Amino acid sequence: MERLIAFGPVPSRRLGRSLGINNIPAKICSYSCAYCQVGRTLQMSAERRSYYLPQQIFDQVAQKVAEARDLGLTIDYLSFVPDGEPTLDSNLGEEIDMLKTLGIKIAVISNASLIWDEKVREDLFKADWVSVKVDSLEDKAWRRIDRPHRSLRLDTILQGIKDFAREYSGILATESMLLAGINDCNASLLALAEFLEGIDPEVSYISVPIRPPTESWVQMPSPENLCLAYQIFSQRLKRVELLVGYEGDSFDFTGEAKEDILAIASVHPMREAALRRFLEKSGNSWDIIEELLEKKELLRIEYQGNSFYLRRPERQDKIGAE
Repeated sequence: MERLIAFGPVPSRRLGRSLGINNIPAKICSYSCAYCQVGRTLQMSAERRSYYLPQQIFDQVAQKVAEARDLGLTIDYLSFVPDGEPTLDSNLGEEIDMLKTLGIKIAVISNASLIWDEKVREDLFKADWVSVKVDSLEDKAWRRIDRPHRSLRLDTILQGIKDFAREYSGILATESMLLAGINDCNASLLALAEFLEGIDPEVSYISVPIRPPTESWVQMPSPENLCLAYQIFSQRLKRVELLVGYEGDSFDFTGEAKEDILAIASVHPMREAALRRFLEKSGNSWDIIEELLEKKELLRIEYQGNSFYLRRPERQDKIGAE
């Protein structure tokens, strides 16, 4: 199957109705986060390169936008949120420029690992909404949670975030993933809140692993520690939100059901209830899911009493722009 670059629209806890852009092949990233919802990183990289031609990205996104508009579906953002780090794509800035012609706001959800690079910051300046990830100010906890590429340094990344925040004119968001026993204690939260106060984001999200994580030892913080985090952040930051809820089941059907399911599930594991509603809206039966499971294109994972469906990642040893 041809690489599925555009997916959705899907419900986003941060961006309303988001049409996702998968601009990095599975699963190439600068981190191999312990809590990642799409599995272990297959290829660690901290070097930018071209993966797809910008026109290829634009054509697939434009097609999805046209399909959605024909069906009367709302798209609030075109969101670069691949199953890897989007800023590894050296064509990101050019792609944003091209996509702006579609008249929809652009978002980039980044782990911020390459934001120390001036060219990365220049690309991100073009987006309307940028989220940067800050999970810890402590090197040991950062390495435990995010498991970065060996060339990366936390102090350099943090300085890059400061430099970006100082010049960025769009909406800056931060996201911090809290894991029980790793970065959810009082001292860790105070240090994190103090740093975030210094960059003054429009909104700071506190996340917990609500989808199946890569590592089985990953656990949610206690309700008490979540409340503590919220109180500490709220004392220093102008807007704080907890991303601890469920987005809902409102996934939209825009074309071939199998293609849509695999595209969404490659970066956004779907609960069984959401998947059944999606199939009902598209006029298809559960037989499609059984077929994808039998072919091992889709995985079923049990987590916290719910069944999630995730596209099986495929190792790609030779990847390049066509």
